[in-house]
Amino acid sequence: MKTWEDVKDQTVVQTKGNLISNMDGGIVMMSVQSGKYYNLGRVGGRIWSLIENPVSVRQLISTLMEEYEIGEVECREQVLKFLNNLQEEQLIHVGDEVAVNS
Repeated sequence: MKTWEDVKDQTVVQTKGNLISNMDGGIVMMSVQSGKYYNLGRVGGRIWSLIENPVSVRQLISTLMEEYEIGEVECREQVLKFLNNLQEEQLIHVGDEVAVNS
């Protein structure tokens, strides 16, 4: 993923095969594929739940702006950074059309 213009209409979805646990309101995850652990926190956990099924990056940003008191530019920057990190760790699929059973 790159800039807002590059990804705003792309779809994002979780990869399958991760173990998830709710810890004090935040999400902790283990990738079965890599054996790595990740602490997604509360907001990251909310994003993770929103991408359980394919959703456009634009819709993801819109939903988060409705749920949290955050401006559009800051929301886009933070979410794109988070999604880039997830993609680098191969925890999400991103594309123009992501298959429902990815």
